[in-house]
Amino acid sequence: MIKRNEDIIIQTVTRLLTPFVQLFALYVIAHGHYSPGGGFQGGCILAASFILMAVANDVAFVKRRLPERLTTALISAGVLIYAGIGLACLMLGANFLDYGILHRVLPVDAVKARALATLGVEIGVGITVMAVMVSIFLNLLSAGRHEEGAVE
Repeated sequence: MIKRNEDIIIQTVTRLLTPFVQLFALYVIAHGHYSPGGGFQGGCILAASFILMAVANDVAFVKRRLPERLTTALISAGVLIYAGIGLACLMLGANFLDYGILHRVLPVDAVKARALATLGVEIGVGITVMAVMVSIFLNLLSAGRHEEGAVE
């Protein structure tokens, strides 16, 4: 049984560091189409912040913030964002994820439509990766019974 970490220094540093790690993750996701990074890298960094909270405090601390139902919903929402943008391109007569065609439904030119759609895809991927990584961590830690509260 994993017990709660009572080290006040680790908990305080984690509490102070976590918002900056999450802000950096959002930066990596948002600038994924302009610079190195993107949805996968940003999602992993975001998941690492939740895993850091679990290590510094306890697993129940993270489960209160990201219960299994929420992680499942976030996984689905991210995939729906990604697929929805691709399907919108298909419905407008272009290839899957051919973002330039979205200028027909967005009040911008084709170049800006590509940038906005790429950002949307990066956000969808980031949400999915974050939720999957946290879910994998909690499932491995609890032998697949993390909703029941059992932790090995």
